[in-house]
Amino acid sequence: MGYQNSPASAEVREKKSRERAMAGACLSSSSCCWNLASKFNTLSLNGPHPNAAALKPLSFSANTSLNLFSKGSVSLTSVQMPFRRSIVCEAAPTKKADSAAKRARQAEKRRLYNKAKKSEVKTRMKTVLEALDTLKKKTDAQSEEVISVEKLIAEAYSAIDKAVKAGTLHRNTGARRKSRLARRKKAVEIHHGWYVPAPVAEPALVATA
Repeated sequence: MGYQNSPASAEVREKKSRERAMAGACLSSSSCCWNLASKFNTLSLNGPHPNAAALKPLSFSANTSLNLFSKGSVSLTSVQMPFRRSIVCEAAPTKKADSAAKRARQAEKRRLYNKAKKSEVKTRMKTVLEALDTLKKKTDAQSEEVISVEKLIAEAYSAIDKAVKAGTLHRNTGARRKSRLARRKKAVEIHHGWYVPAPVAEPALVATA
């Protein structure tokens, strides 16, 4: 009984009654706002109206549209003093990006990157092979001419190693491409006599008793 008659309990009851009153006023103001929107659809500011004197301050433009609310160009806010409670209409949050669409974008990006890397490897290998074929067909070729071809081979090796490191080519595929260039260079050197392979030693025959 002492708690119910205390000033603190009276203050709590008064605060709750104020909150219920403000909630009711807020709901009534929101319903009034929506009713006002339907009334504005039939409101004419330029034609004859029985309350023309009361609506005279609203005639701020001769081109005022009658369907402002249907087009979403007017927003209503119900404000109650002194607490400044308002009704705000917020747009729905943007939809999160679809994971499948993201994966598709990533796959397309990787495809273009891998395509460029493979194209670079093929171009450099083609340049080396053409240079070796030209050198092989020359009858008066000199051994110093191989140095320029070796520079092209080094550039092709670098492109292959980068493609393997990036995951565009398998390491075994990169090794085969490099081996192909090395074999072709050795064949040109053997053709012109610049390189003489070591003779293959025959296996020794085991004497049988």
